[in-house]
Amino acid sequence: MLVLKKLSILHCKADLSSLPQGKLLINTINAHSYNTSLKDQLFAEALQKGDVLIPDGISIVKACKWLNAKSQPTERIAGWDLFEFEMNRLNQKGGKCFFMGSSEKVLTLIKEKAKQIYPNITVETYSPPYKPEFSEEDNKKIIDAINQSNPDLLWIGMTAPKQEKWTYSHWNELNIHCHVGTIGAVFDFFAGTVERAPIWWQEHGLEWLYRLIKEPKRMWRRYIIGNTLFLWNILKENIRNK
Repeated sequence: MLVLKKLSILHCKADLSSLPQGKLLINTINAHSYNTSLKDQLFAEALQKGDVLIPDGISIVKACKWLNAKSQPTERIAGWDLFEFEMNRLNQKGGKCFFMGSSEKVLTLIKEKAKQIYPNITVETYSPPYKPEFSEEDNKKIIDAINQSNPDLLWIGMTAPKQEKWTYSHWNELNIHCHVGTIGAVFDFFAGTVERAPIWWQEHGLEWLYRLIKEPKRMWRRYIIGNTLFLWNILKENIRNK
C-alpha cells in the first residue's frame, strides 16, 4: 500500500533543474492519484518505483506537512510546470520530442503550436487506440514507434492511472535515453482543447475548483467526493503510521 508519509517527493520547482540526465521516469501525485493508488496496487507500485515524483496538488503539499512526512514539498509542481521546464530546456539546445497519447486532432494542434513556441524542437506523435486495455500488438506498435524515434524528451498522456501503469510496465522495453513525463491533461492544455485555470486560481491552490466549475458533470465526483475521501484517507494513514 502506498504511504504518503514515506514517499520521496520533489521539494520545489527549482529542483527540476537538478534532475539527472538520461532515462528518467517522472510521475505526478495529487489527491485523486493518491486515492486511486490505495485500491490499485500496480498504480501504487508505479508511483513508488518511478525515478521522480512531483507534488501536483496543494493538497499533497499540505498533507505532507500535517503528516510530518519524509518529504516536505514547499509548493505545488504541476504537470504543466514540468512540461514548460523540460520543453524550454530542450528548445535551448534543440532536439526531438515525442508525444504518446490523446487523439490525432489534439496531437495535430500540439504540433502546430510547438512549431511557434518551440521552433528548435522536432515533434513526433503517436495516437494509441482508444480502449481500456491495449493488446500485445497495440503495445508493440507503441513501443516500436517510441524506440524508432529515439527522442530527447518523451511525454505520455493517457490520464491517470493508465499512463503511469503503462509506462512503468513497459519501462524496460523502452530503449531511450531521455526524461519521460506522465502528464495527462497537459496535452489538452497545450493544444488549447481544454482551458487551464487563470494564474490567480493556480497561485491560490484552487485550480481544482476552476475545473469543477467549468466541467461540473465530469469533475464533480473527482473533486467533491474525491477531496473528501482524500482527507479521510490521510486521517487513516496518520492513525496507522503513528
